[in-house]
Amino acid sequence: MLSRVANSIYWMNRYIERAENYARFMSVNFNLALDLPPNVPPQWEPLLIATADKYGFDQHYQEATRETVIEYLTFDKRNPNSIVSSLNFARENARTVRETISKEMWENLNQLYHMVRETGNHADWSLGRTQEFFNEIRNGAQLFYGIIDATITRNEAWHFARVGRFTERADKITRFLDVKYFTLLPHGDGASSSTLDLVIWTAVLKSASAYNMFRQQYRNLTPANIVEFLILDKLFPRAAAHCIRQAELSLYEISGTPITQGFGNKAERAFSKLRNELEFTVVDDIFKTGLHEFLDHFQTQTNEAGTAIYQTYFDLKPVEG
Repeated sequence: MLSRVANSIYWMNRYIERAENYARFMSVNFNLALDLPPNVPPQWEPLLIATADKYGFDQHYQEATRETVIEYLTFDKRNPNSIVSSLNFARENARTVRETISKEMWENLNQLYHMVRETGNHADWSLGRTQEFFNEIRNGAQLFYGIIDATITRNEAWHFARVGRFTERADKITRFLDVKYFTLLPHGDGASSSTLDLVIWTAVLKSASAYNMFRQQYRNLTPANIVEFLILDKLFPRAAAHCIRQAELSLYEISGTPITQGFGNKAERAFSKLRNELEFTVVDDIFKTGLHEFLDHFQTQTNEAGTAIYQTYFDLKPVEG
């Protein structure tokens, strides 16, 4: 496969996953708004910090309110990570490889992009309508992945799509947990800090579509159990360990290297190393290191793995005679 085509398919899926996860980030605070005591105001700045968008936000907005944060993370084209920017980049990548992807993929992505863009022209910030809008984005992204699995041959293109999707998802699930870390709520006034803590953890689970599966597996809703489920679980599709493993398997399928023989290039080495570290990590290790410090280190490793993919497959130099 041409590196240009592989690059476009990889990034098309990363951008779709990014758009879906930004919709989920917004859902964190909407879930909190429904569950927090009335004396505790919603906080929107933690979303900007966890997504690393605060610097860009501060250049254009004075205060982190519900309206300004939603505008910047959803519709602002000056933010390269906003939902509308991500969908636009995904659409442009899809347009360049239309001969490789299915017609149904292109139509779904096109429809999702135009839905978001048109909503931005006359946005309604009422709680119910905004939550419904973000659910539409999530459903549209999930439909896109369903269409991929139903219409694409399991060839190199399909595997590059999986690598992009799962690499992005692994990074973003750690940022869901960072939203919890950066959310500093006032204590007292009739609501204990432990109660508020539980509310925030529950919101993180719900926004990651993890609440029901978590409750089937764990009896107690504790920080340790939640972190173990979202980071170390090998079977839940949004858990970091599962995502890294799936990306690793697809990389070995792309190169044709038997996974039992060890890595054959930089990308395989990076993902196998990261998967190996997660496999031998227990939740006590995470809290001993410090949750935020562990997440920050994991995000750095994920970025390095993405760089290794670029160097291995997309930054191909011409052969000199």
